[in-house]
Amino acid sequence: MSHRTAITTADAPAPAHSFSQGVRRGPFLQVSGQGPMDPRTQSYVHPGDVASQTVRCLANIEAVLTAGGASFEDVMMLRVYLTSREDFAAMNEAYAEHLLARCPSGVLPARTTVFTGLPSPEMLVEIDAFAITP
Repeated sequence: MSHRTAITTADAPAPAHSFSQGVRRGPFLQVSGQGPMDPRTQSYVHPGDVASQTVRCLANIEAVLTAGGASFEDVMMLRVYLTSREDFAAMNEAYAEHLLARCPSGVLPARTTVFTGLPSPEMLVEIDAFAITP
């Protein structure tokens, strides 16, 4: 039986709390929720701009996927957490553009979108991912 392995990378924000950026067990890779934080400065970016925050979240996810030996082509499921229903269309447009460019197969991951509160007031969106690695 394979053991769980923490996935870490300087190309995604360091966890501010008690969790791993990602965890891999065998072919399964779970990426923790990524917010709109610049990994170099550890600061939230693009205040009030959910489209740009969505792209930053997805870039952070991609960094953890890469560190874990995966890509968006390996992602089975993404969960999007939004603070406002009014931000859905802008998030969805930025999300689709980003993912379509990274899924040459044309098969996009499954997705759930939830409207909820998030840990920091600067965050309009947070996204996590589940992948099965090659």
